[in-house]
Amino acid sequence: MAKTQFTVIITAGGIGKRMVSDLPKQFLKLNDKPILLHTIEKFYDFDPSIQLILTLPSDWKSFWNELLMKHECKISHLIVDGGKERYDSIKNALEFSEGEFIAVHDGVRPLVSNDTIKKCFDAVKQFGQVIPVIPLKESLRKINDELTQAVSRSEYVHVQTPQCFLKESITKAYSLPFHHNITDDASLIEEAGYSIHCVQGNEENIKITTQMDLLFAEALTKLKIQK
Repeated sequence: MAKTQFTVIITAGGIGKRMVSDLPKQFLKLNDKPILLHTIEKFYDFDPSIQLILTLPSDWKSFWNELLMKHECKISHLIVDGGKERYDSIKNALEFSEGEFIAVHDGVRPLVSNDTIKKCFDAVKQFGQVIPVIPLKESLRKINDELTQAVSRSEYVHVQTPQCFLKESITKAYSLPFHHNITDDASLIEEAGYSIHCVQGNEENIKITTQMDLLFAEALTKLKIQK
């Protein structure tokens, strides 16, 4: 049997505090379908041979299985326990990852485009560590005590997912101890001594964390359906 080339770890361990909802944000409906289901379908539609691993809080596994039955989803994926921190969830998932390359994607980014996925998957084969980014539009100021100072936005970018790595490098990175300055997988990879290559992401690939984000995502999804 051929070795799996890509594993996608989809992180869905949040409880949605900023969404002001009793239901974790990954389970909220985006145009009549749970956000998380949109995300899983995106990667399956891109390539059904991808190994999909989903990290979930153990208390919500049965709820997720009920949603799969309700929406008649038969996409094969492995569910592993989410940990106390995102770091712990990824580390748990890595134990079951079979791919030569590992992609980590936020479960609440259902609008990642096929083009962004392809750019990341193609580039990781050449560079080993790849993240999608988009340029900033707004002006930036740095706060220093009670003063602020203008900084050049051309020196900064918004970071998105999927963040893609050689299995060897991400496994090495997750052997490092956890600390609260780890903001994403790329920051941990850099701490392990690797450099990061950037590719162009897609602007609508937002992370849905607030009600405004959800409204924006609903509008974009309806627009695509109409097209």
